[in-house]
This record gives sequence, C-alpha cells and structure tokens, in this order.
Amino acid sequence: MSADPPLDVIAVGAHPDDVEIGCGGTLALLAAAGRRVGIVDLTDGEPTPRSSGREERLQEAAAAAKALGVVERITLNFPNRQLFDGFEVRVALAKVFRRFRPQLVLGLAEKTPMASPDHAQAVAITEAAVFYSRLTKWDDVFDQLPVHTVPALASYFLPTGVTDVPHGSWPLVVDITSHLEQKMASIRCYASQFPAEKAHVFDRVRTIAHHTGMLAGCEAGELFASVKMPCTSDLLGMLVPERT
Repeated sequence: MSADPPLDVIAVGAHPDDVEIGCGGTLALLAAAGRRVGIVDLTDGEPTPRSSGREERLQEAAAAAKALGVVERITLNFPNRQLFDGFEVRVALAKVFRRFRPQLVLGLAEKTPMASPDHAQAVAITEAAVFYSRLTKWDDVFDQLPVHTVPALASYFLPTGVTDVPHGSWPLVVDITSHLEQKMASIRCYASQFPAEKAHVFDRVRTIAHHTGMLAGCEAGELFASVKMPCTSDLLGMLVPERT
C-alpha cells in the first residue's frame, strides 16, 4: 500500500517545460487554491543545443515547479527524441497515478507538427496510463500498488500552430488572469531553452493567453479539451461569473 500523500492533480508532459507552457497558469491557480499539484515529465528533455545536460535541465524544472507552487515533480527515465508509446512507459506512468491517486490528470492534447514527435507519443501514453491505473488482477505488474480510477482527464495545448480541439472532446477555458505572470516566470526558469534570441516564445505564449481569454470573456486563459461534456447546476454562475 502506498504511503505517498495524494495529489489532487497531475499534469503530464513529454519534456520539462511542456506543462509550464501548456497549462502553467492553471496549475498555479489550483495550487493557490490549496490543491496539491504534481507534474510528471516522461523524459528529462536532454540533449538540447544550449543545455549542459540532464542536471541543468532538472534544476530548471525544479525551479519552475516551485514558481508554480507544485509540490511533487517526477522525471521518468525514458529517452528524449526516442519516446514511443509502449507497455513499459504506460506501466511506469500508471504506477505514478496509483501512488498519488489524482482526481484529475492533465495531458497533452495533440501532436505538434514541425516540433517534437514525442508530444504525439505522450498523448497516447497518458491516455493508456489512465486506463491501466484502474485495471484489476494485475498486481504483479504494478508492484502491488492499489488500483486507482482517475475520475477526470483533460488535455492542454502547446502553441505550435492552429489549435483544433480533437473530435469528440469539448473545449474548456480556465481563467488564468491572476496567474499569467506566474506562468511566465515558470517558463523563464528554463534559461537553457529560452535564451535572449528566443524571446519571441514569451510573446507568443502571452499573446495566446490573451487571445484565448478574449474568446472566453476573460483577460487571459488556457484552453483545454475535456473528454466529458461540461455540466453545471449553476448556468448563470458558469456563463456570467462574478468579477472581483
């Protein structure tokens, strides 16, 4: 039986910085509300052109997690640039879900043409791990960790092109107005990935947040794709939220 304190939310990325770029504002919002938030990186993201290696990237990832208020960050030892959906990585991620028993998992939403193919693999891996986490009569595979059914799965987007919510999913925007700067600060922790010559990345992330917010009626937002249709018993409260 696992003794790990449970996490309310786990966000999964292929590499350190995926989660910060895609849903860092939402994680900061959840953490500020008292939720226990965790991040799982399937790889350490190395090698990359400007980083000195794994140690530097992990230090950056730890700083970014701290900036967001994340209480647990786990890096799985699968190879960057060679990440493929398969049994071993599915089980490794499902073990994390069984250990920390999240109520919500956030994963990548889609492949990223002209960017890393690891992202597309992470989509399939995360969905499979959510399924594996609840399977019974497989205790030996999961080191006797107890079964855990993840109640909710939603997906975040990376700003690599025109966003298209996958067929069969439902769009959902989270208002991150009060946490946009926290999100930006977490991304800036990755100095090896975003030096001065790549400052346009910050402008892109900020612009997308403001554009998403405009579409949803807030100042800054993050888009998610939900596998469940949104449901509410407070229609007015959902469509006309109170402004402070």
